[in-house]
Amino acid sequence: MGAAALLMLTGGATIAHGAADGTDGAPAPGGGGHAAHGTGTGAGDASGSGKASGTSGAGGTREAGPVGGASRSGGFWMRADGVFSPPGSFVPSDALTYDTVLVPAAARIEITQYADRTSHRVGTRLRGLAPNRAYGMHVHTSPCAADPATAGPHYQHRAAATADPVNEVWLDFRTDRNGDGEAEARHDWGFRDGGARSVIVHDAQGGAGKRVACFTVPFSS
Repeated sequence: MGAAALLMLTGGATIAHGAADGTDGAPAPGGGGHAAHGTGTGAGDASGSGKASGTSGAGGTREAGPVGGASRSGGFWMRADGVFSPPGSFVPSDALTYDTVLVPAAARIEITQYADRTSHRVGTRLRGLAPNRAYGMHVHTSPCAADPATAGPHYQHRAAATADPVNEVWLDFRTDRNGDGEAEARHDWGFRDGGARSVIVHDAQGGAGKRVACFTVPFSS
């Protein structure tokens, strides 16, 4: 256990959309099959259509609720979208920015999760951040709040005194000239029940850095 591969994709790379592999409603195992963005107003659909209330694409204006479901191959998938806003904003959000220069209000984030019998993947896409800049991102143990420290430490597969991408979920990325970026991490282990609750965006890549934004995510175990 603990063997992992970390794939970091620079901003601007194309991601395929749609119902993923077309057979079990889960994102395709190849890493490019995020479930389709919902553009309608119907309820969340766990059958794999990826539809959710609200508009969830990069050009959307409001958050869509998380969607997900089980795959016929015995795995599961989940996708959650967020629109960043400062703590205490009039319209509450699960995505909080603590630095509106690096993560402007109305910037967007998408988190996807997919697991099958042999692998566990967490992916992210972000839109509207500061352009041409490196960011760090990790999965953390607690939900977001006005105090960035509330999200707790990095989620670790096994308790350790050091931070590394084999024992943790790192999603470091670099934005393109439009402020867009994406990344994916793959492991052969999944999350403990209730142990992973958010992702934190940091102002630097690696194991640490200032916490500049947070997104509360309903990760599955």
